[in-house]
Amino acid sequence: MTTISIIGSGNMAAAIGTRAAQHGHTVELLSRNAAKAQALAAQIGHGATVGTFGAPPAGDIVILAVLYSGAVDVIAKYGDALAGKILVDISNPFNSDASGLVTTSSAAQEIAAAAPESAHVVKGLNTIFGQVLAKGTPLDAFIAGDSVAAKSSVAAFLESLELRTLDAGGLQAASILESAGLLLVGLASNGGGFDLALGAEVH
Repeated sequence: MTTISIIGSGNMAAAIGTRAAQHGHTVELLSRNAAKAQALAAQIGHGATVGTFGAPPAGDIVILAVLYSGAVDVIAKYGDALAGKILVDISNPFNSDASGLVTTSSAAQEIAAAAPESAHVVKGLNTIFGQVLAKGTPLDAFIAGDSVAAKSSVAAFLESLELRTLDAGGLQAASILESAGLLLVGLASNGGGFDLALGAEVH
């Protein structure tokens, strides 16, 4: 098992951190709100720790579990501390009422442009609601990224959490996954309910 660093201390950070810790990974939390991060680390248990926001993360895989509106700012704050890291972007660039996307490219591509050149951005976990992830049941997880090695590392991590990983292609496919996130919210809001999860089936 490995050390996973999570930037953020909200619902998705809690769901991912708890699931990772329950499957034997070491979890490091990084947040501007140190008190909230400490409380979350105590909630997760399993030796979860709190690092210094802005300092080099302990994990080779760094999960960016912050809202799209602040994601690029966080990357800029960390700067070269993220050099060589695998960055998993879970954000969805929704507009205010989640009826559309606010970027013409993708959140993941904007994050990649702001990150150090040696960092590798992988889109993932943006099509799973935190409360569904927290149940611990097997789910499908879609990823996209330009680095085959980075995607392989992220896939191995996700598979260890009982998430079947499905590769959607290069980072340009992140916009498709973000649209899928929009689809998920639309379905949930119009009768599907928020216990819904997207999956792929092979016949």
